[in-house]
Amino acid sequence: MTNQPNYRVEPKENLYFIISLVVSLIVYTAIVLGLMAAIETGKSEFITIFATYAIAILVALHFMRGLLVGYIKGNAVRIGPHQFADIYQTVAQQAKALGLGRMPDVYLLQQGGLLNAFATRFMGSDYIVLYSDLMEEAYEQNKATVDFVIAHELGHVKRQHILKRLIVFPSFIVPFLPYAYSRACEYTCDSIGASLSADGARTGLVVLAAGKKLYRKVNTQQFVEQMHTNRGFWYWFAEKASTHPHLVKRLSRFPEPVAAAAGPRYSGWAAEKPAEPQPQPTAPAEKKQDDVSRYMPR
Repeated sequence: MTNQPNYRVEPKENLYFIISLVVSLIVYTAIVLGLMAAIETGKSEFITIFATYAIAILVALHFMRGLLVGYIKGNAVRIGPHQFADIYQTVAQQAKALGLGRMPDVYLLQQGGLLNAFATRFMGSDYIVLYSDLMEEAYEQNKATVDFVIAHELGHVKRQHILKRLIVFPSFIVPFLPYAYSRACEYTCDSIGASLSADGARTGLVVLAAGKKLYRKVNTQQFVEQMHTNRGFWYWFAEKASTHPHLVKRLSRFPEPVAAAAGPRYSGWAAEKPAEPQPQPTAPAEKKQDDVSRYMPR
C-alpha cells in the first residue's frame, strides 16, 4: 500500500457534476424568484404550500437516512481495534493514505447472501457497510479483494459523492443525468480501489459477477469480451438506467497481468493449480536368469 495512491478521476464525473450543479442552481434560483414574486404580490398561500412540500421532502429524506443508520448501528457488527482488528487496520491505513481527516465508521452486515458494500452519510458522519457474504470468502482466500472493496467505498468518502448528490438533488429532474453521474463516480472509485489494492481489483469485480465460490473458475478474458459481443438496445439501455456501469466494462479497465494471460485465464489467483504429473516409480528390474534350455533334450 502506497502513502500517496495514484488514481484517476473519471473525467465524466466532473463534467456531469458541473451539469448537475448548473441545473440545480437554475432550480434554486427559480424557487427564490418565485418566492420573492409571491411575497411582492401577497400570495401567502403559495409560500405556505411550497414551504410545506419542501419541509416534508427534507424531513422524509432525513427520516429515511436516519432509519438506515439506526438499523446499521443496531444490527451490524462495528469494526474496531478489538473487532476484526486486521480489517480495521486496513481501513485506517487506507483512510490515512487518501488523506481523510476522519476515519468513517465501518460495519459488517449480513444481508442474506448479497455481495455488496456501500457508503452513506448522516448528520455529518460517514459510514461504510461491508456485506458479510462478500467479506467472508475474500477474507479467507484473497485479502486483496477485501482491500479493494474497502478502498472503493473510501473513494466515495474521499470524493464526497454523497454530499455532492445532496447538493445537486434538484438536477434529478433531468432524465438519466443522476444515473450518468453515479456511474462516473463508480469508475473513479474503482480507480481509487485499484490504486490501493491492484491485485484485488479484478477478483473483486469478478466476485460481484460470479459469486464468492465460482469466481475462481471464470475465464476473465472471455467475460470481458462479452462487452464486444453483447449488443442491442436493451443492453445499452439497461446501463443508462442504472447507477453502476456494466461489470464487464468496469473489469475491462484493469487489463489482465501478462504472466496470468500466458496461462489459463482464471480470475482467482488463489485457485489451486492443477497438479503436475509425478513420475511413477519403476519396479526394480528382475535379475536375469541364465538360459539353460540349451541343455535340455530336443
